[in-house]
Amino acid sequence: MPGTPAPDARRKLVAGAADMIRRRGLNATSVRELAKYARAPLGSTYHYFPGGKTQLATEAVTFAAELTTKLLTRELERGPVEGLRAFLAMWRDTLTDTDFRAGCPVLAVVVEDLPEAEGAPREAAATAFASWTDLIAASLTEHGAEPTDARGTATLVIAAVEGSVALCRAEQSTEPLDRIAEQLEFLVRCAITRTRP
Repeated sequence: MPGTPAPDARRKLVAGAADMIRRRGLNATSVRELAKYARAPLGSTYHYFPGGKTQLATEAVTFAAELTTKLLTRELERGPVEGLRAFLAMWRDTLTDTDFRAGCPVLAVVVEDLPEAEGAPREAAATAFASWTDLIAASLTEHGAEPTDARGTATLVIAAVEGSVALCRAEQSTEPLDRIAEQLEFLVRCAITRTRP
């Protein structure tokens, strides 16, 4: 249909925005910078994002969150330990593949104190973290964990992984992620066997 935006082009711009946010943060991500980064005409970029930077950030966070949700959903079907290992492997690959330049765009939106991060972008980030936590908690419960322990363990997994990604970027090494991997797996196993560490 003439004049109708191509969904693939729009999706590429959203993916580009997520990549910019995870590498540069929200402050350095604008519709104009996205157009330059994606080598897209500025006019068409504004056409896709009439809500400007707020819309751009919200859609980028949602896009990134959905990719992680798909991975967790798939891998947690095999069990919480396998899901945890896949989550950690995803971050290890992200860090090494980008030479430690990329972190989590979901986290990036909430750590920057910018007007553009308020409202919809922050809500999208909160929804993402809650979704990941719910998926892990459900898997833990399904495999024998008490619901309260499952929720606490799932929250700890998300917080520890997100924090270790920041440490990895600072240290230019996967060592922080590798150090928490063993501890998190131990806690996950404790939760599903209903024992205390």
